[in-house]
Amino acid sequence: MPVAASAIYFLNLRGDVLINRLYRDDVGGNMVDAFRMHIMQTKELGTCPVRQIGGCSFFYMRISNVYIVIVVSSNANVACAFKFVVEAVSLFKSYFGGAFDEDAIRNNFVLIYELLDEIMDFGYPQNLSPEILKLYITQEGVRSPFSSKPTDKPVPNATLQVTGAVGWRREGLVYKKNEVFLDIVESVNLLMSSKGSVLRCDVTGKVLMKCFLSGMPDLKLGLNDKIGLEKESQLKSRPTKSGKSIELDDVTFHQCVNLTRFNSEKTVSFVPPDGEFELMKYRITEGVTLPFRVLPTIKELGRTRMEVNVKVKSVFGAKMFALGVVIKIPVPKQTAKTNFQVTSGRAKYNASIDCLVWKIRKFPGQTEPTLSAEVELISTIAEKKSWTRPPIQMEFQVPMFTASGLRVRFLKVWEKSGYNTVEWVRYITKAGSYEIRC
Repeated sequence: MPVAASAIYFLNLRGDVLINRLYRDDVGGNMVDAFRMHIMQTKELGTCPVRQIGGCSFFYMRISNVYIVIVVSSNANVACAFKFVVEAVSLFKSYFGGAFDEDAIRNNFVLIYELLDEIMDFGYPQNLSPEILKLYITQEGVRSPFSSKPTDKPVPNATLQVTGAVGWRREGLVYKKNEVFLDIVESVNLLMSSKGSVLRCDVTGKVLMKCFLSGMPDLKLGLNDKIGLEKESQLKSRPTKSGKSIELDDVTFHQCVNLTRFNSEKTVSFVPPDGEFELMKYRITEGVTLPFRVLPTIKELGRTRMEVNVKVKSVFGAKMFALGVVIKIPVPKQTAKTNFQVTSGRAKYNASIDCLVWKIRKFPGQTEPTLSAEVELISTIAEKKSWTRPPIQMEFQVPMFTASGLRVRFLKVWEKSGYNTVEWVRYITKAGSYEIRC
């Protein structure tokens, strides 16, 4: 549910109303008195930014020496409300030269009223993009003498910006070399038993892009996701032969993606922002290929000795390698002495975290390095508590490998001038919460 705000207030630290706007008639004008009496005067401002008083909810945030308070009379999305406040403050700062405080509000109250009427309609947030709003609200704010004067930029086409879907990109961009960099970055979250069975596993990923393209290009990205391949085979009336297909869960896109076209054709088409941005995020729970398998064996020999044997097998291809691999093997707090033998990398005992830390700078694929350690423990007179055996933790980064199996099938760039484009695609898999029980 969206914000559906009934009113918005701008207050100073004393509780005086600087500016307010009522969007609905379901709350009275004395709502600010309730906020002042029940929240500000009770000194509970820092406890919780959401309060309910008399059937109304108050969402408030302090920016500099100003409190921004949103009043709603029904159930509303709190995160959306605070996101609106943050973006509204950024909009005001762009008009005021980077300053937003009590003086800036008093000097620009006419402009703020005009902006409040544009960015919220009947309590529902509207467009808050400074680039678009400055096309038809051309009044300049009174700038602080300490703010830097903004540099003049070419004015984009107002019709395209206001009525189209390219408010995130201006026209007239020109590059000598047109390049697109695409990174697929994944984090593997794993909980594995000591016998090697997977208890919990999922992959969270994001597609990052860096575009240096001239003009207004239209990009089309094809992935080997199951729904997209099935839709493509239906449109072409023949089955596709694109290898393994995967099923994406919880997909979210950047605002530049054409969602109508994605719902109908299941293709990711968009006019990209200039520079670096996050195109999409996703999660995968089925068909995950684990980059490493860890087989630990820990034996407690009485109360003063332990034997630790850990084998780590890299599952990815032999021509690939992982970087910065760190395996943290927990030991009891009363550890006194350790002796190591490793077939690859280096290991040491870190008393501050009660772990044997095994580091391998470059870990080739299809290899099985091992660690063997003898741990001597201090025998205490106090009653011995059973050791809980925390899980082994791993950190790593595997270039050109995806645990989900996600692959880019194509990346097409179309622009009316027809220039040639250089595309660069890179895959990176990292450890999120990669844990193995002992």
